[in-house]
Amino acid sequence: MARTVRTIAAAALVLLSSIITVSQAHAVTVAGLYSVEVPVAGSGPDQLAKGAADGLGRVLVRVSGSRDVLNLDGVPSLLDDAESLLLSYQFLRDDQGNDRLQMSFGAVGVNKALASVDAPVWGANRPLTLAWVAVEERGSRRLVTEGDPGGNESPADSWRAAFKEAAADRGLPLALPPASAAGDRELLSEIWGQFVSNVQSSASNLSHDAMALVRINRSGGQWRAGWVFDGGAANGGEQSVTAATPGELVKAVIDRWTEQYASQYAVSANEVGESPQVDIVIDGVNSVADYGGVTGVLEGLTPVQEVSAARVKGSQLTLRATFTGELDQLKQYIALDSRFVAMDPGSVAPKALEKTGSQAAAKDASESGAETSANEVAGSPDAVSPSGNGADVKDKGVASTTFTYQPLAKDKADASQAFDSLYQVLYYRWQPAPNIGTEPGQ
Repeated sequence: MARTVRTIAAAALVLLSSIITVSQAHAVTVAGLYSVEVPVAGSGPDQLAKGAADGLGRVLVRVSGSRDVLNLDGVPSLLDDAESLLLSYQFLRDDQGNDRLQMSFGAVGVNKALASVDAPVWGANRPLTLAWVAVEERGSRRLVTEGDPGGNESPADSWRAAFKEAAADRGLPLALPPASAAGDRELLSEIWGQFVSNVQSSASNLSHDAMALVRINRSGGQWRAGWVFDGGAANGGEQSVTAATPGELVKAVIDRWTEQYASQYAVSANEVGESPQVDIVIDGVNSVADYGGVTGVLEGLTPVQEVSAARVKGSQLTLRATFTGELDQLKQYIALDSRFVAMDPGSVAPKALEKTGSQAAAKDASESGAETSANEVAGSPDAVSPSGNGADVKDKGVASTTFTYQPLAKDKADASQAFDSLYQVLYYRWQPAPNIGTEPGQ
């Protein structure tokens, strides 16, 4: 297997390159894009085949960024052979006795499948949208926010759930303002009037890449949503959609946002190479010896074909690795060497996403080591806890993941580079002397 050979001089040049300070960005990695759960009528082979096809269809839409992907020539054949792209699956039964199929598809396999039908591929590193949603209903207006920490329900709860579910279904990172903003009548008026500059000050301490000001009301027997964007997907005048029900309206809004983002960030099919690449960010690279140790270990891993330095910032080194197989298999190989200590992406970002609602749940679960369901994190309509009466667990060595998102980049340069990558960024701390008796990755 080919290996890239680097000299000490090249390593020193990389490590001594200048550092440019730029302003902060808040791109996030969406974990679970390739995992899905669908209802099935049983747990036999026929149900597996149908469930896998249904699940792959949802994943293709989520990863391409467009529902139109299902109409492309060649997609029916991909769905017929969906089981070949499965990494793991599990039949579950919920409290009502309904059977469901929980699946994880291989990211590399799905991306190549999309490329085979000339569809775009939108990577796992995606911009975070802060949505200010004002709803006029029954003669009054209210702001849709994250849930009340005290557990008190409000009339806006159904709208919040609808936005979170629709965003989870499309793999769109979405943030809502904290519950404390709900009583700010002046802010509500600014959002309804879509005065972007006036709302920006209220958003200054909330993590986001783009901001949407949305107003929803009944119009001519239908629901109407009109919005303006600040940054991200689109700028300019108001855009709008209409629908018969609130749920359909929210889905139409999220669909429009997602397709605008995908048109900006997705890569064309001809950019999806046979050998995938992933960015690996490593803290603790303080010397030429550390650089040589890191690259030497990675170049020696069976799946790795090539390693090159992409960026350096102080003791943090970003490498780009070309590999074969699935990304999860590469991560397993890296975990075998205890000098690579896996890091939570949130620990290398300047701060975690604001501790409100779903984002706080993701962060708290990560810190405590607890599993967090997709319902808790992103409002996934398909989330069922695996604690039910599961049967027929099939795992090809890769554990499934729920839909979550974590802080990704420290600054705009990091974010821009990450958006060019199809796969989630991997984070490690380099520990030159292995800890004897320590489990790999601990």
